[in-house]
Amino acid sequence: MDSHRPPLVPTCRSLPEYVRHWAETTPDRRAFTFVDHPAAHSRGVHRTLTWRRLDLRMRAVAARLAAEAEPGARVALLCPQGTEYVTGFLGALAAGLVAVPLYPPHLPGQAERLSAVLADAGATVVVTTSQILEAVRDFCDETPVRIVAVDQVPDAAARAWQPVGERVAYLQYTSGSTRTPAGVEISHANVVANARQALSAYGADTRPVTCVGWLPLYHDMGLVLSVAAPVVRGLLSVLMDPAAFLHEPVRWLRLLAAHPRALSAAPNFAYDYCTSTVTDAQKADLRLDGVAALINGSEPVRLHTADRFHAAFAGQGLAPDVHCPSYGLAEATVFVSASRPGQPLGRFALDRDALAAGKALPARPDDPRAVVLAGCGTPAGQRVRIADPVSHAVLSEGEVGEILVQGPNVGRGYWGQDEHTRRVFGAVLPGAPGSWLRTGDLGTVLDGQLIVTGRLKDLIVVDGRNHYPQDVEGTAQDAHPAVRRDRLAAFGVPGRSGERVVVVAEHVRTTSLARIDVPELVRAVRAAVSGRHGLRLADIVLVPPGTVPRTSSGKVSRARTRERYLAGAYAVGSQG
Repeated sequence: MDSHRPPLVPTCRSLPEYVRHWAETTPDRRAFTFVDHPAAHSRGVHRTLTWRRLDLRMRAVAARLAAEAEPGARVALLCPQGTEYVTGFLGALAAGLVAVPLYPPHLPGQAERLSAVLADAGATVVVTTSQILEAVRDFCDETPVRIVAVDQVPDAAARAWQPVGERVAYLQYTSGSTRTPAGVEISHANVVANARQALSAYGADTRPVTCVGWLPLYHDMGLVLSVAAPVVRGLLSVLMDPAAFLHEPVRWLRLLAAHPRALSAAPNFAYDYCTSTVTDAQKADLRLDGVAALINGSEPVRLHTADRFHAAFAGQGLAPDVHCPSYGLAEATVFVSASRPGQPLGRFALDRDALAAGKALPARPDDPRAVVLAGCGTPAGQRVRIADPVSHAVLSEGEVGEILVQGPNVGRGYWGQDEHTRRVFGAVLPGAPGSWLRTGDLGTVLDGQLIVTGRLKDLIVVDGRNHYPQDVEGTAQDAHPAVRRDRLAAFGVPGRSGERVVVVAEHVRTTSLARIDVPELVRAVRAAVSGRHGLRLADIVLVPPGTVPRTSSGKVSRARTRERYLAGAYAVGSQG
């Protein structure tokens, strides 16, 4: 039976040890619930594992996997979202194997990357479910791997399990180019430390919460928030499929309403999506006054998105101080810095020209030359420095530089990429002992809060001035209602007299390209970007929904969009 008082947290070295502890101390407490949404059940069908049942399934899967591979071998998880994914992941860890969280082969547009990651990891075993077993067999037809369906492993197999200790728990592959996959080695100590950091940052270390999530479990934020953190704290984790959220976003909000002190995370687009899609009729029976924290991360946090979301659901009791802009990356397991629930959003109006020159100087929020950025709070049990990207000299508060991180959550490096590991994980700062992780992100610190300004490699430089692509994208999408929000990419391309700036944008799903006055849209976008950024766009390309490439975690890939543009992949008729 569930208690409202959270259990005492032991000190364990790995997630499987925590599972065993909760199975012994609170065996009948609910551990994981997957809410399936078949067509006939719009409210969802709940499937639950208690801690006792989770422990049994974890040990059974571990024993089966141990019979297939030696300790340290890589096990790829090609499971759909659900409790089988959780038991497959934990079973791999309990067997002393290295899990590789991935996704089923039918994920649109990701087959090439999936093949590349399987090859890079050198996976010898693939874990899946009976539901997609044949599809996985077809996909792995020419790959020498053994395939195990988690749900076909009998409970009796648990009797053969023997605990095995290995340093590396899993490889978290970063979402990037299909040609150069990079798997971050996350140790058992890394993931336990980061889970504890996240729990502390969001107030879940001393108060009971329910973790509610639709983020895919192969995504670093989904894995830590929906699996690692609840396992460490002994909390209930309620899961749903990302496709179920995209099909009907109110399902996520209903789960938030149905569980006491819900803690959840989503990228910025999801909050915009709920605001524009959830109807008044759907809001009628929705109560959100019990939500503990809503994490906004994984992509640039836009304050007007948070404002619109909270205005849209204020009538349902949603408190404005539960929104938590956060910053993290796979190389740090995931969480680095977070705004705390119960505090107002950090809003920083900065002079755009000064920011382009590397200085964060205050400006009036109503100044058209101002850029308003969200504060991502303070580090969660780790150290953060802002340094010059070239000299690594530590910069003062208010100066923009590369964000560097040090702490027990920072991964061991990239799998099989020693030189890349030394370059990214081995930064040395003057007067600061130890190695530091180079995040590749630009930011600054103001009033003690970390502010992320952009990606170092995405920075657009025109006539010696820096322009942040997400800033240009925000202006472009606000310039015309036919531009689809958060589905556009701004980037630089070579020109005769320097870098030229291009925007490739999807149009909204509610209309066709033929019905849009493209010249009028192009004029509006050009005028807005010119007036706000003093920047002339060399080209604006309007494309159908789903055309702008995205990473496996759903972010727009500026690099791949740029590659496609340079290769002439976009229709001439949609350009301006």
